[in-house]
Amino acid sequence: MTLTCQEQEVIFKIKDSGIGIPLEDQRHLFELFHRGGNIGNIPGTGLGLSVVKKCVDVQGGKISVTSEVGVGTTVTVSISWIP
Repeated sequence: MTLTCQEQEVIFKIKDSGIGIPLEDQRHLFELFHRGGNIGNIPGTGLGLSVVKKCVDVQGGKISVTSEVGVGTTVTVSISWIP
């Protein structure tokens, strides 16, 4: 994880080297209970990124995800503020 603080913005970047998210599933990342087609027996509810997106939206921030199957996923959250 990296954290970058700029004058009026904070950026969190979380990167893993997991199984990655197939392209066809990436458009559904923020939908409640959606789980990727390649998860096999990995437990979960499909709520994680949808909850994070709601929290980021409430703060007026932005969230983006890049992923490659077999390589991993990077989630970037940026939140601006006025001091």
